[in-house]
Amino acid sequence: MQQRLFFNLAIRNLRIHWLRSLLAAIGIIIGVVAITSMGILGNGLTLSVSESLSDVGDSIVVSPHVGYYGMGSSPGNSRISERELEQIRRAAGNADVIPVYSGGERIKVGRETGAAVIYGLDPKDIPLMLDKLEGQYIRGSSGVMAGKKLAEEYDLIVGSRVLIGEEETGVRVTGILDERGMGFDINPDYGLVFSDQWYRNYYHEEGYDSVIVKVRDLSHIESTKAAIEAQLNRRETTVDVYDTRAILETILETFGRIATFTMAIGGISLLVAGVSIFNVMMMSVMERYKEIGILRSIGTLRSEVRKIFIYESLLLGLGGSLIGGLLSFIGGYVAILIMLEETRYLFEPSSLVYIPYGMAFGIVTSVVSGLYPAWKASNLNPIEALRHE
Repeated sequence: MQQRLFFNLAIRNLRIHWLRSLLAAIGIIIGVVAITSMGILGNGLTLSVSESLSDVGDSIVVSPHVGYYGMGSSPGNSRISERELEQIRRAAGNADVIPVYSGGERIKVGRETGAAVIYGLDPKDIPLMLDKLEGQYIRGSSGVMAGKKLAEEYDLIVGSRVLIGEEETGVRVTGILDERGMGFDINPDYGLVFSDQWYRNYYHEEGYDSVIVKVRDLSHIESTKAAIEAQLNRRETTVDVYDTRAILETILETFGRIATFTMAIGGISLLVAGVSIFNVMMMSVMERYKEIGILRSIGTLRSEVRKIFIYESLLLGLGGSLIGGLLSFIGGYVAILIMLEETRYLFEPSSLVYIPYGMAFGIVTSVVSGLYPAWKASNLNPIEALRHE
């Protein structure tokens, strides 16, 4: 019964000073919305990057070392030779080893002229790397597959004719590739994928620009990488070897730190709100000296006086955090929509969990801000408090 009495006293005081209490609660609302929205946005960015790069997390990329001129190479045109390719195959064991030609070229579609990334792959390796959206995979040395973004830009369909290079060599599109997103091995969305034979015949190239090793068991990725380096870099560094999983983990860790940093920025506004509540509670103590003196003189314990003021700060925190939690869902929706132009990441559990986190932080900040004013009120001398005007 006594607890309810003290709780009602806290509510009464908040009603009397409703404008001051409302301003303090608004501070909590803004703080909760800021910290939660930033958390949701940061998590959305992390999920977006993770989804875009997840398909290449099982790859090891081998590229010629800068400054190395190996067999079949020449200064300024460093490549991986056939001999080095066989060494990679031996070191990779049962992993899929995919040699890649790559470059850039002028293209012409109808009257439109532009540029595209050009890849040369063994036709049997293309399904291992890329998914088909329309048409057929390349068979033999003829035909070309177009990346989805390039196809959209130039209105390419299966059967379209593309002119390549200054000689305007014509090729037919046999298929459209599904969108792959950003990768560390190849990025065919704005490119054309030819057979390796067509690429060699057209460019007269010897040696490969890179070799991609697709590891079937991710637990073997480190050992496979070490075996390749031991095989090719025994005497001197001839190739650079890196695994995309390590790069992916580094990028996700970086985005995680960015998310934490943005939340910290939002947390500043919540701390400011905490200072506001502290100020409100201190003013409340000063205005109620005589009331506190009366309560103490009729036998109210210090702990019970503290509870009155802690209840006030708790009510401010609860009210502000509940409203802030509701508004932060809208804030997160708008932030993700603006930054990512889609909202599906908002409904992921790892995003929604920031709402209760932000609300809890708002409540804790409010209660902590009211501890000192509550302690000060409970330690007032009853006689001096009764004399206070």
